[in-house]
Amino acid sequence: MANRRQFIGAALGSTAAALLPNLGIANGNLSISPSTIKPKRLKKGDTIALIAPGYAIQPSILEEAKETLKSMGFKPYHTNRIIGNYGYLSNTDEERAKDLNEMFADQKIDGILCARGGYGCTRIMQMIDYECIRENPKVFIGFSDITALLNGINQETGLVTFHGPVGSTLNDPYSMKQLEKVVMFPKEQLEIQNSKLLKPEFTTNPEFERYTITDGTATGKVVGGSLTLINALIGTPHEIDFTDAIVFIEDVEEAPYRIDRMLTQLIEGKTFRKAAGILFGVCAGCNESTNPISFTLKEVIINRIKPLGIPAAYGMSFGHVENNFTFPIGISAKMDARKMSLQLLEKAVL
Repeated sequence: MANRRQFIGAALGSTAAALLPNLGIANGNLSISPSTIKPKRLKKGDTIALIAPGYAIQPSILEEAKETLKSMGFKPYHTNRIIGNYGYLSNTDEERAKDLNEMFADQKIDGILCARGGYGCTRIMQMIDYECIRENPKVFIGFSDITALLNGINQETGLVTFHGPVGSTLNDPYSMKQLEKVVMFPKEQLEIQNSKLLKPEFTTNPEFERYTITDGTATGKVVGGSLTLINALIGTPHEIDFTDAIVFIEDVEEAPYRIDRMLTQLIEGKTFRKAAGILFGVCAGCNESTNPISFTLKEVIINRIKPLGIPAAYGMSFGHVENNFTFPIGISAKMDARKMSLQLLEKAVL
């Protein structure tokens, strides 16, 4: 019986790609690889829905987010589901999933901005109406805990999603400008510009140091986000396939040993060693340890990543920091580890 299953698997592996163009081989198994779907670009006057698929957002912060969206020329909208608390979550799993699903289904909504991250997105991933999202593609933006939704939605539907500021962090000129470049005024080849390190803390805090880990260039599909959430997806239906991808990684307030543990788990996994390139953002608050003989954050990253021989760099302007550029999940990009440069090779929106 086992031999029969192996024979059938081998036969499918050799013929399916030719017969079914939307099927691909991932991690040695036959899996559906949906075609890329790009959402419509945003423009001034569009209605942007705010949702809280994880933690609750304070009313004052919500109002600030709405004012920021208005200053950018958008019309903010949200339901009452975003207001209040269900324990540490903004609402029940069912209501948070319902809010996300309805915003994609609502024809009056042009784009969706997550109000904040926190925790809770992985709890609703099996409640999302992916077919509705596929039929109603829209710009979907967020980071931190939203990493799970960004990568999961892209995997399930092919929709390009956007790792960028959330409502509670959008009020920053650099972040707003970078978001607009990607989702409002796209170019065929867009160079992502790192922010200038102007504040004193940028030169004294090693977490903001910019350095090459392994020299080289790489081209591949963009995946990634929060290291914690990337790891949380391992072993689930939405585990990320890093094969030939440029992997973006950041985190916040994780001790060096915890960064070590998570990177080690990735390295020992199925596909991380097959990545085309690795770009770290700023791992804010991750160089601190109560252990006086701890490795530094930089030592951990170099120790874990450099032996892979994959082009890699640390210190790009994304993550839990004031200056947070936007990058699309699911489109092709080119990186240069020595120059600390990133170029999107296609428009992420129509």
